[in-house]
Amino acid sequence: MRTAHQDPEVPREITPQDLHPQARNELKTLDKELAEYVAKHLASVAYFIDDDPERAHQHAISAMRRASRIPVTRETYAITSYVTGDYATAIRELRTYRRLTGSDMQLALMIDAERALERPEKAIEVGHEVDVQKLPNDVQVQVAIAMSGARLDLGQTQQALFELEIPQLNPNKAFSWSPELFAAYAVVLEDLGRADEALEWKKRAFAAEHALEDHRGNSAIEIIEIEEEADENEPVAVEKHDPVSE
Repeated sequence: MRTAHQDPEVPREITPQDLHPQARNELKTLDKELAEYVAKHLASVAYFIDDDPERAHQHAISAMRRASRIPVTRETYAITSYVTGDYATAIRELRTYRRLTGSDMQLALMIDAERALERPEKAIEVGHEVDVQKLPNDVQVQVAIAMSGARLDLGQTQQALFELEIPQLNPNKAFSWSPELFAAYAVVLEDLGRADEALEWKKRAFAAEHALEDHRGNSAIEIIEIEEEADENEPVAVEKHDPVSE
């Protein structure tokens, strides 16, 4: 039997249109009134997740209970479960989401949830369940970082470094995932006692993050090339490629 749950109040300013169009499209199998109800609760999750994750979680529960067969509700419930520290539920719901969709897009979160439960061996096993090369670049990066963390949990520092040495670890170009990847690489290098190299990667993470922040909001800019500044020998990032969005 389900435990009692009281639906949290949806902020007055939130409408179904605040939900991402792709998520709204999943709700089309529901009748109109229910679809709007679920959409508003899912939109409320995004509204509260940063400042009040527990409240966001309550909205996720409301959406999931009314539309449990809709993948986005299970995915959202899994994410808020993770954020609020219920890692076992997060893993269970992520597996349900994967079974419903066939998608491995949340693989990194599954790995991290296993790590949070102090099961690094299981985390690595989960990472090996999937051909990561078939995933989008940003997901490959998140999986590499999660797998590296699991290796560190086991004291396998050299293997942790190998997990991060993927094609996306390009020291001369920065994408949206680069600051986090560079920073993770610096941490492992530092653990290995390679302090000078670690410092260089920290500098690159800093330069990439600031360059990407400068261009945030311009979806056309995807690539920033990192160059060495002659006077201060500090890496800086400059725009080199500006693809046209179609």
